[in-house]
Amino acid sequence: MDLVRCLNVIDLLCAQEFPRAHGRTEHGESGPGYHIAALRTSGDFWEDDGTERAETEAQFDADRDGLAQRLTERWGPPQRFSLYSVLRRAMQGEQVEQPWAALSEHVPDVHLWQAPGPGRWVALGVSQWDKELEFQLLAVVTETDPP
Repeated sequence: MDLVRCLNVIDLLCAQEFPRAHGRTEHGESGPGYHIAALRTSGDFWEDDGTERAETEAQFDADRDGLAQRLTERWGPPQRFSLYSVLRRAMQGEQVEQPWAALSEHVPDVHLWQAPGPGRWVALGVSQWDKELEFQLLAVVTETDPP
């Protein structure tokens, strides 16, 4: 993983304005109050016996932790924020704001910092929609407080 490139993408997202409507971007997707970037994506696991998936998951966790270390040097230690209760609340019909509702569907937890500047949060998480699908290392920049 190219840490410098990942940090540059996060810096870019922190500096960009948020769009008025949801849409795809060069790095992922954005919507009112948030940007989500896929910093790294694995292959899928349709033909895997579970070994490659486990190794890939460990590598993505290590990549997230390495990037988190660099962000910790900038902004101090992150909060570890579980999205499990967010998912549960959304499934029970509670209105949870984006990007937190969508993230909770495929990211179990995030490392979370309040970035310097006008009320922006930066989160790092590892996404996987299903055991056969790819992993993604995601960076999220949002002005929406965590639920």
